[in-house]
Amino acid sequence: MARRKEKTPEYFTVDVERLDQEGRGVARRDGKVVFIQGALPGENVTYERLRNKTSFEVGRVTAVHRESVQRVKPACPAFGHGPGSCGGCAMQHLEARAQVAYKEKVLLDTLWHIGKVRPESIIPPIYGPTWHYRHRARLTVRDVPKKGGVLVGFHEKASSYVCDMKSCKILPKHVSDMLVPMRELVSELSIRQRMPQIEVAVGGDGRTALVFRTLETPTPEDMEKLLAFGDKYGADIWLQPKGPESAHAVRPEAEHALGLHLSEFDVRIGFKPTDFTQVNHALNETMVGRAVRLLGVEPHHHVADFFCGLGNFTLPLARLAKTVIGIEGSEGLVARARQGAADNGLKEKTSFTARNLFTWCEADWDDLRARYGTIDRVLIDPPREGALALARTLAATDHRPERVVYVSCNPATLARDCAVLHHEGGWHIRAAGIMNMFPHTGHVESIAVLEPGPKPEKKTEEAEAIERRIEASVDDKVTIPRRLTKTEKQPARSDTLGGGPFCASRLVIRRTVAKGCVFLGIGRKAVSA
Repeated sequence: MARRKEKTPEYFTVDVERLDQEGRGVARRDGKVVFIQGALPGENVTYERLRNKTSFEVGRVTAVHRESVQRVKPACPAFGHGPGSCGGCAMQHLEARAQVAYKEKVLLDTLWHIGKVRPESIIPPIYGPTWHYRHRARLTVRDVPKKGGVLVGFHEKASSYVCDMKSCKILPKHVSDMLVPMRELVSELSIRQRMPQIEVAVGGDGRTALVFRTLETPTPEDMEKLLAFGDKYGADIWLQPKGPESAHAVRPEAEHALGLHLSEFDVRIGFKPTDFTQVNHALNETMVGRAVRLLGVEPHHHVADFFCGLGNFTLPLARLAKTVIGIEGSEGLVARARQGAADNGLKEKTSFTARNLFTWCEADWDDLRARYGTIDRVLIDPPREGALALARTLAATDHRPERVVYVSCNPATLARDCAVLHHEGGWHIRAAGIMNMFPHTGHVESIAVLEPGPKPEKKTEEAEAIERRIEASVDDKVTIPRRLTKTEKQPARSDTLGGGPFCASRLVIRRTVAKGCVFLGIGRKAVSA
């Protein structure tokens, strides 16, 4: 069989106009849109073409001839855009505050072009630590003799290969320091070929668990080495022979050691290392406080927390509300949420139920209301798939809560769900903003506040068009559209919502050519929500 002929690399030079929703530079060449990894707006770059389609190209930058004022030197030696570079980060070359401004624009553009909705005001962004923030991670393990032995780390960009990384700037410092010793540890194990991943979970007090995925039972000698490693580096050793529920601590006393403490509400949330928790502890605590305040919970309120998980929002809300019901799809998470409520003295003010929220309907909503007489406030924190069924229910029902706060990890599904609520149910998008949960990545975490308004007497053309797009999509997937044009207005910025502070802040980055310097400023004074 003849060997496949390698393509001759092709290079082109263009001016970059903007960033897309994946953090790639966008340019135009010969009537086609070009997406360039590693390029920034305002730059003149040469790129290598990686993919060539009829209407677009994909490439990666090979030379920057005119640099953006927002370009910075990446802090991590493994960061890059060429072969072998780490896929854990996408934007270390972009100044950190500019990353936040970019994510805010992604949110607003997506809300408009998918949902045809604009928030009435913009909530100031939430910042957290820029480095060493990722307290949960799944590290891939591969024994690669050609690269010197065992590799432990993230995948390379757009590849199944494991990056040859010896440190990591986004993992906690003590976890980063373990990467090379973990390589040495695995290389000494008899089952090194049968250990595909190590899951890392760090609690709020720094307690660390390492979950070794084992496809074969470790030998006694292997166990001795694993436990010795844990003792040396201050980590609890867990084994996971099958699915996530099979994970268990080798030493039983470590089973309940991990936890997050939300100091504002005096709540501790215990978790297993395979449970879903927010990776950025500092940002999570700020986010919970903001969401609770935005809901405007009073002591007489009944609150529903959809996609409640372990009770990250449920338990803090229970400190302020009369009752809170947490609804989650996983029986295991619900059981641990109940235990968390009992541990925090909130058992009498909370209830939890396991329910498939992707099939939620008006009958379910009416049953929920019947239990409490009314539901005054609703918090929604869904996975990337969003909460379409719940949005349709809240749009259709005549028994609406006074306020909804929607926490989203996917601006596309947030826009879709807000579109259903607004165009079909008359809900107002009072405010929206981003939370920089994942610095140096293209991931956009956001929050939106909605309040009911008069229902449309009949479906508008816009509502019908949105429903047709939803029905035509596969598994309710949505695509991220183009950017806002100059003629499409941004939402007005207001200082109040329901009596609360909503003063917007926007970082302004300008270059004054005459003075040869860069000015960084704030468009308006920020007031925390």
